[in-house]
Amino acid sequence: MPDRTIVAIGGFTDPAPLLDYTLGLARGRRVLYVPTAGMENTDFTVGWYGVLGEQGASMSHLHFNPWPPADLRERVLGHDVVLVGGGNTANMLAVWRVHGFDEILREAWASGVVLAGWSAGAICWFEAGVTDSFGPQLAGLDCLGFLPGSACPHYDGEERRRPRYTELVRDGFPPGIGIDDDVAVRFDGTEPAEIVSARTGATAYRVDSGGEVALDARPL
Repeated sequence: MPDRTIVAIGGFTDPAPLLDYTLGLARGRRVLYVPTAGMENTDFTVGWYGVLGEQGASMSHLHFNPWPPADLRERVLGHDVVLVGGGNTANMLAVWRVHGFDEILREAWASGVVLAGWSAGAICWFEAGVTDSFGPQLAGLDCLGFLPGSACPHYDGEERRRPRYTELVRDGFPPGIGIDDDVAVRFDGTEPAEIVSARTGATAYRVDSGGEVALDARPL
């Protein structure tokens, strides 16, 4: 049975350390970049070719506009890492579901492809996430459910994230994990296995109805 690995990243200041960490978990360095949440911004896609090239990765990208490629499943399964960018999580999930991409991702995960991403690309793997998809007030969103519980990215990077997540969980939202920028949480199967930090003082937090508890992070 191949290892099933997900890397949830709160956000980036400098992507290099966390990308290097993620690539080190994969069976190879073929990366499929999926910028659905960011409206498939061409400039960003081109920029990521440069970023990942500096990490020694071979990158391809997946755009759903004007339609997904005919070989969608084969393309995903032919990579070692699926890297999902940030943006509007709700819109991204709607596009994925209508094209059956959510089920392809589950198959890829089971086959040993590392699933990774930041912001929208971090929370999408959980049962639920905290998102600005509907406006700056932040709201809870049902996500893919590969991982149990909920997640909140940018935990220390955006002022409203921490208090809003705490409020939502206190009011019955699934408990879960708050992830600072420059921090990645690795899941082996559905269990958290390691937290790594690329910035001094940045970490992740277990959040439940009783509040938050800081978790130990290994510096990169």
